[in-house]
Amino acid sequence: MSKAHSSHLGFSGLPETRTDAAMSELVPEPRPKPAVPMKPVSINSNLLGYIGIDTIIEQMRKKTMKTGFDFNIMVVGQSGLGKSTLVNTLFKSQVSRKASSWNREEKIPKTVEIKAIGHVIEEGGVKMKLTVIDTPGFGDQINNENCWEPIEKYINEQYEKFLKEEVNIARKKRIPDTRVHCCLYFISPTGHSLRPLDLEFMKHLSKVVNIIPVIAKADTMTLEEKSEFKQRVRKELEVNGIEFYPQKEFDEDLEDKTENDKIRQESMPFAVVGSDKEYQVNGKRVLGRKTPWGIIEVENLNHCEFALLRDFVIRTHLQDLKEVTHNIHYETYRAKRLNDNGGLPPGEGLLGTVLPPVPATPCPTAE
Repeated sequence: MSKAHSSHLGFSGLPETRTDAAMSELVPEPRPKPAVPMKPVSINSNLLGYIGIDTIIEQMRKKTMKTGFDFNIMVVGQSGLGKSTLVNTLFKSQVSRKASSWNREEKIPKTVEIKAIGHVIEEGGVKMKLTVIDTPGFGDQINNENCWEPIEKYINEQYEKFLKEEVNIARKKRIPDTRVHCCLYFISPTGHSLRPLDLEFMKHLSKVVNIIPVIAKADTMTLEEKSEFKQRVRKELEVNGIEFYPQKEFDEDLEDKTENDKIRQESMPFAVVGSDKEYQVNGKRVLGRKTPWGIIEVENLNHCEFALLRDFVIRTHLQDLKEVTHNIHYETYRAKRLNDNGGLPPGEGLLGTVLPPVPATPCPTAE
């Protein structure tokens, strides 16, 4: 039998009918069962000698100490709440001012425009390039409608700068990071409730940056007023769907969830007092505010929660603030930007045509 003729026969040697062919098409092929991944087996006890895997942490530490790292913090809030002073207190230096010769006794001038001031801080051999983004106080104008837009625009412009560097063919080994990692939002210590303007402001900013709410000048409230106000603020933020950092959805494991739940339910918003002036208390120099009744010590937990805020931002969550900025807020901006541009890098269109940059995400008007 020829090969041409045998190709039309079934396995039984009989000609294959159209029905048989149709049935063979209808019957799905059996799918292989997905392979079940094996659980990693610990072979620690079987090692014949020391390998040195544990030195990776030391290698990373050495590299970080050589290169240093960036941290960019923004302060936002109504005029007169001591935003610049608190940042100076946080980093124990005059970081809100460009001139290093600034006199502690001089009054800090009013901030009239968004300005980023960079400093290199070194402690224990570790260098940090700190950038403080100081913003003008809002709420003083007759018309405060959409007054968050310049700040949102600034945040998005930093994402755009990073994206343009990232999509370059010959990109830098280390892309300069000007993205805002943390935004301290200052709440006026009214003791009553949040202003509608505060709610609108945070509602818009929480979508593009990590917001940490703080009650400023907490020494103007009694302990009972402070506790009640903190609870009221938490409730109002929850009712209005405003997510502050650390966001619940980004808790990586049970340990993170337990730690962050305690912060969300007890500490937030931090009731703080800022001061960059030193006083003598019991033979020690302390940062504080002098009143007719005594010295309010900034770092004394019995007086305010500044120490909790400092530990939270710098000692326990600084790296996570940077990771959430990169993996969540920046990725959201990046995906939208590339999607709007048809998957092409910013500024490039079909056949090499240059497209205009996409403006900052427009905000709906206040309700």
